[in-house]
Amino acid sequence: MGDNRATSLKSALIIGIGTFFLASFFSLFSELVLPKIQILLLSFLFLFLIIFLGIIFDIIGIAAAAANERPFHAKAAKKVKGSVQAIKIVRNADRVASFCNDVVGDICGTVSGALGAAIVFQVVLNHPGFNESILSIIMTGLVAALTVSGKALGKKKAIAEADHIVFRVGQALAWMENVMGVDLFSRKSNRKHKDRRR
Repeated sequence: MGDNRATSLKSALIIGIGTFFLASFFSLFSELVLPKIQILLLSFLFLFLIIFLGIIFDIIGIAAAAANERPFHAKAAKKVKGSVQAIKIVRNADRVASFCNDVVGDICGTVSGALGAAIVFQVVLNHPGFNESILSIIMTGLVAALTVSGKALGKKKAIAEADHIVFRVGQALAWMENVMGVDLFSRKSNRKHKDRRR
């Protein structure tokens, strides 16, 4: 009981520190780089990309929590690439969901808001006759509508196709682990899961 609580606190601390540095980096990026983007279309492309990224990670986090581990064991027995990583995703669903939905989701929300503000500033700068307050309201509504509707559609897909999504993510992780030479999930958590199942 004490070990589980200590592990949870450690994971929360690591996630908190990681979120701080990632959020700081993206905030610095939005403050220094985004206002200098002169092409309005490019700014909108960045905005849609950030919103899309947040939706994709939201889908992954929900799929990890909804997926069933059992189908991946048959694939793992046949040594299908990505099946072992898919099992690890399901076994670490709480960590995956926390990272995807909370960390990445919040950062994407912050950056999309900053980018929206930068676009409004850019439009007003080039067209002084436009009302900044009205543009800000429209931009805030647009970002919120795209994010909420995208995540709503994504949730249905994540629940309906959880196993397939997790397997695809597992394949991507297998490729990353092969390139980086690093196991992205700790074996300790997997051993604890096996012990609980016994």
